[in-house]
Amino acid sequence: MPRVACAFWLNAPGQGEIRTVPLPDPGPDDVLVRTLWSGVSRGTETLVFRGGVPASQHSVMRAPFQEGDFPAPLKYGYLNVGVVEEGPSALLGRTVFCLYPHQTHYVVPASVVTPVPDSVPASRAVLAGTVETAVNALWDAAPLVGDRIAVIGAGMVGCSVAAVLARYPAVRVQLVDTDPAREATAKALGVDFALPQHALGDCDLVVHASATEEGLARSLELLAPEGTVIELSWYGDRQVSLPLGEAFHSRRLVVRSSQVGAVSPARRARRTFADRLALALDLLADPAFDALVTGESAFEELPGVLPRLVSGDLPALCHRIRYAPADG
Repeated sequence: MPRVACAFWLNAPGQGEIRTVPLPDPGPDDVLVRTLWSGVSRGTETLVFRGGVPASQHSVMRAPFQEGDFPAPLKYGYLNVGVVEEGPSALLGRTVFCLYPHQTHYVVPASVVTPVPDSVPASRAVLAGTVETAVNALWDAAPLVGDRIAVIGAGMVGCSVAAVLARYPAVRVQLVDTDPAREATAKALGVDFALPQHALGDCDLVVHASATEEGLARSLELLAPEGTVIELSWYGDRQVSLPLGEAFHSRRLVVRSSQVGAVSPARRARRTFADRLALALDLLADPAFDALVTGESAFEELPGVLPRLVSGDLPALCHRIRYAPADG
């Protein structure tokens, strides 16, 4: 009998289901992974779920092991932690991270999984993909000792950036969000918090991750002359207005994009994708990152969970998905 797994598929925008899918036999250089946890990358995955990926970005937005095409039907996701049940002896029994969708078991080349350090719980390792985005953004931003920095948008990516910046020496880091409840998250990460109207100005650097027009405009307002905004937000199919009049030119401000699909030019000659992901997993040894996991559901509940995340009925930073343990 062929082996099968269960996977979450988006049938149509706003509608998903659990499907039974065949599993190929692993080859000599492959691994069979049994999923322990996956994570919903709330910003990107909810945008995909509602069908908000513009046609011009369909190829750019493909996940590494996506099946199907935008807008649907497709299998999408990229935060997966599991245990290797078949494969090379060096990986057999190891807990690994993989950029794979929500699925109970899967077969991939051994080269695309990254062992999770013993110091990192598997349940926390689902954050690796988002912390990797933060690492790449900070390679782009290149903050200096003593910099005054604001991170606008206390979602999953913004909080990951703030958590990494909290470990920089002598920097002033403030996490900015419209939701006062995010103050508790900022405190757990070891950084200051402010509502947008109370945020500290004269910033050398602002990392923007709120995915709102208002947040981007406020980012420019908080900059010191010749300061830089690193834009991490993904707006999907929405148009955004940016105030480039007034003092934008006289103050010589900079807006620079950052995207995890390529290693930052600042490190591209010396770091690979694998190096970047391994660094993100090493950073996750810090239990402060547990503050980014704000909800958990069983895999079987995913068809009902994603609509609630899209609507905001289920508020979350990272919503973690729990898989059934192995039989026996």
